[in-house]
Amino acid sequence: MSEELSKYRIEQAEESLAEAELLFNSGQGFRGAVNRAYYGMFYAALALLAKTGKASSKHSGIIALFDENYVKQGIFSKELSKALHRAFEFRQMSD
Repeated sequence: MSEELSKYRIEQAEESLAEAELLFNSGQGFRGAVNRAYYGMFYAALALLAKTGKASSKHSGIIALFDENYVKQGIFSKELSKALHRAFEFRQMSD
């Protein structure tokens, strides 16, 4: 189940990023592009966490789990974590 869920989340991430690119390139959907770009990152984090069986009902909880399990362990950089945090903030502001 976790492998299937992880694969599904990657598909969601790819779709969200493609939508973000379309919206951004159209010049008419900056807020939507911010939203979709964030969700691309968020779904990718969910895909990783699905492999470990970890979850949270809140976006901030997912980000904290990502930081704890992947950034603090040195698997992903602190810069990537900062980008995810900024994307979350921008998404909230644009909504």
